[in-house]
Amino acid sequence: MFRAVLFDFGGVILTSPFDAFARYERSRGVDEGAIRRINATNPDTNAWARLERAEVDLEEFAELFEAEARSLGYELSGHEVLACLRGEIRPEMVRAIEVLREDFAIGLLTNNFVSGNPEWSSGGSFAELHDLFDVIVESSVVGCRKPEPAFYEYALDRLAIRADEAVFLDDLGVNLKPAAAMGMHTIKVTDAATALSELGRAVGVEVPVR
Repeated sequence: MFRAVLFDFGGVILTSPFDAFARYERSRGVDEGAIRRINATNPDTNAWARLERAEVDLEEFAELFEAEARSLGYELSGHEVLACLRGEIRPEMVRAIEVLREDFAIGLLTNNFVSGNPEWSSGGSFAELHDLFDVIVESSVVGCRKPEPAFYEYALDRLAIRADEAVFLDDLGVNLKPAAAMGMHTIKVTDAATALSELGRAVGVEVPVR
């Protein structure tokens, strides 16, 4: 029996940043997918991973990220790439959480970073949604990140549940794999309506999808 539903933030509750990445790449005249290609190189130790674990600040990140980009033949601004993370709240996700809160603990599992600009670190929407969640786990606070198993273990401990008592929604397969290996029921979010339909079937609750 499921006792908790866990949500990623960007790309799940917020719209995906990937469209913004693509627009930025076109504006800089680089291959589409360049940013994701940079972040997929040494994914556990690169600038992005270190920023999300609060091991470097924004200036250090920008310098490191730009060097990583140049090593792959791209000229990009680390600060401008981070600005692409702004997203819009998906109201259907908020409505679904409000329904699910009646029967389940709700967790937020987010890779984020410390910034003086809340629009960068949280999509400008974090504070207004804060009260929807029973537990919030932020990579920049706990010092580890998805897909590191310790991140999920921390969330489960906070909720006092087993892995097989949780459903986890994320838009990245790499983040879902370790959760599934631990025993969570995982749902990859490619579009909100499909994901919410799958979620409703999994937990046996009529979840609004629009």
